[in-house]
Amino acid sequence: MIPTITAFENSPDRGQGQARDMRVRWAFEEVGQPYDVRLVSFAGLKQAKHRALQPFGQIPTYEEGDLALFETGAIVLHIAETHAGLLPKDTNGRARAIMWMFSALSTVEPPIVEEEMTGYVEADKPWYEARLPIMHERIRGRLGELSRRLGDADWLDGIFSAGDLMMVMVLRRLNGSKLLAEFPSLLAYVARGEARPAFKRAFAAQLEVFELYRGGNRSRGG
Repeated sequence: MIPTITAFENSPDRGQGQARDMRVRWAFEEVGQPYDVRLVSFAGLKQAKHRALQPFGQIPTYEEGDLALFETGAIVLHIAETHAGLLPKDTNGRARAIMWMFSALSTVEPPIVEEEMTGYVEADKPWYEARLPIMHERIRGRLGELSRRLGDADWLDGIFSAGDLMMVMVLRRLNGSKLLAEFPSLLAYVARGEARPAFKRAFAAQLEVFELYRGGNRSRGG
């Protein structure tokens, strides 16, 4: 049975590959697993049918037979555990790859998302300008620690894994940011991830949806 994931009908990132279904698409491409996509409008995110799959009204979701999942970490981990290609074969290597997945989502991503959201909802508040440097220092601190750990290695723990996939996707949220530019090793790390054929296929697939929607062809929507 081919799994089905949900994605934005009209991505708010305007085809930049930041919407979180990109993480799942990339994982599928790395393991060579076909998948179907059901597009969801912003209004559809709030409807009972989607809420039954994702109680917080977000994307992506994953459905395969009687299994339904949400949260990209859980979905990518499931893909990695059921298909070869994203987790090392040795037990300790697998554990470390999973550790880096959690690190990306629990340690590196939160301050980045906080800075993004503050810009969206608090930019007109009197405290915003004073708060911004504090948030930037938190992000800079995490990037510095990650950069030191990565060193001159290509990947976080030897071979490319689901941990690298998730970390690259988190760091891509800083694309164009002066913060990421302060760490050349991390810029190169992200570039290596983006250069992988599986990433390119996933990016093209997500971009195609945006281009179809922008061109007024919504026939693939669900």
